[in-house]
Amino acid sequence: MSTDTASRTAGRTATDGVATASAAEAGSGAATAPEPSAAPGAASSGPRRPRIVGRAPARPAPAAAFHSVTAATAALLGLVAIGAAIHEPVLIPPLAASAALVHCAPTLPLAQPRSVVVGHLLGAAAGYAVAATAGGSTWAAAIAAGVALALTTLARTPHSPACATAVVIVLQSPAPGRFVPLLLGATVLLVLTAFTASRIRRGAPRYPAYWW
Repeated sequence: MSTDTASRTAGRTATDGVATASAAEAGSGAATAPEPSAAPGAASSGPRRPRIVGRAPARPAPAAAFHSVTAATAALLGLVAIGAAIHEPVLIPPLAASAALVHCAPTLPLAQPRSVVVGHLLGAAAGYAVAATAGGSTWAAAIAAGVALALTTLARTPHSPACATAVVIVLQSPAPGRFVPLLLGATVLLVLTAFTASRIRRGAPRYPAYWW
């Protein structure tokens, strides 16, 4: 082997050795280098869970809520005043529920005049019919509520307070000659007050959505 060939071979060997040593040192340094610490306050758990959001309707504007509540309260006070004038209890719990519907949810089918007036009359009919056949027990009151619900559904006059009217009749046994006319007049008054209130405030939903 010539002298030049031997020199080149020795040079390559030395170069490969230096490269190997450098790679080994780099690998050793990478293995022993400390890992960066987590930032203070960082979450140690898995991915953040999404916040639970309800599907309830948005809160109404203060002016709209005040208008609805005031109108409903005024209608109920009117029923109390009529009852005091004629010495008859006109305000009953189902009518308070009806007032809340027509003033706070005026676009729902349950709040339309057909449902309010006819629904309560059907509830009264169910209450008197069940009371005449099954007496005035709480069992009979529950049956009367179911019958009222069936009648209002078939008549296309959905109105949940009408079921409560049937319960009131079974449990309290009011005289139909006085109770039914007062009930009819009270439901008409609720409809008319809701109609008027929806025209007073600008931008309020128009009531009713339909009359019949």
